[in-house]
Amino acid sequence: MSAAGTASSAQAKASGARIVFSCGFDSIPFDLGVAMLQSEMQQRFGSAANRVRGRVRKMKGTFSGGTAASLKATMAAAAQDPRVLDLLRNPFSLTPGFEGPRQPSGNKPMVDEALGLWVAPFVMAAINTRNVHRSNFLMGHRYGADFVYDEMLVTGAGERGEAMANAVAADKSLGSDSGPKPGEDPSREEREAGFYDVLFLGVGAEGHPLRVAVQGDRDPGYGSTSKMIGESAVCLVREAKDVPGGIWPPGAALGDRLIKRLTDHAGLQFTVES
Repeated sequence: MSAAGTASSAQAKASGARIVFSCGFDSIPFDLGVAMLQSEMQQRFGSAANRVRGRVRKMKGTFSGGTAASLKATMAAAAQDPRVLDLLRNPFSLTPGFEGPRQPSGNKPMVDEALGLWVAPFVMAAINTRNVHRSNFLMGHRYGADFVYDEMLVTGAGERGEAMANAVAADKSLGSDSGPKPGEDPSREEREAGFYDVLFLGVGAEGHPLRVAVQGDRDPGYGSTSKMIGESAVCLVREAKDVPGGIWPPGAALGDRLIKRLTDHAGLQFTVES
């Protein structure tokens, strides 16, 4: 975390302001998916999973021009200021004073040994993984100080899976001039036809495996995100009054309480698969 970010966190703590960030597809399904898997691991085996893989099995959704513009602005800032680039590259940029073990880069297509399928870089991973590590950090390393986590997109088996993985890795359209422009947003029909399915595969220190899935019934960014934001706000006010001032990711701040609200009111499903 930058010096400015650390100062902002200290200000929030001192004032009692409770700031919960990334309360949409960035990064609730991932932050809470890992949290649920770790809770189940503790209940079943008495210890956390020190290795977790987040794998997007299915996703249908579109990007808006605003998202594309934000990505371009971030890349432009990184090109002008090496400190911004360092923060973007560091998986522990949101855990001030703590550097955990080396993390998988997730930036190249490969065959995932846990699934036996091809996987490709996932565009949201650079944000989600940092937030998951911050949740672990703020919860006193409940997942372990040696916790390793990455996210990738599943593209399938064999030559077809490989070809699709390479195509995903080569696609730069979101950040190009040919991408959507600000004000160009998905239609209501597109938002309601969207969905996502994310699998989390955990392995404990003694080799115990566990699988948890998170599914949503709308476009990730423009159908499901709005419901997640609303339920996060209600949860913080009604059910999480004990959360102190600070800058929190949803997993560390709201955890199981938000999982229940999202399951009851927002069209999300959290399932232990095995």
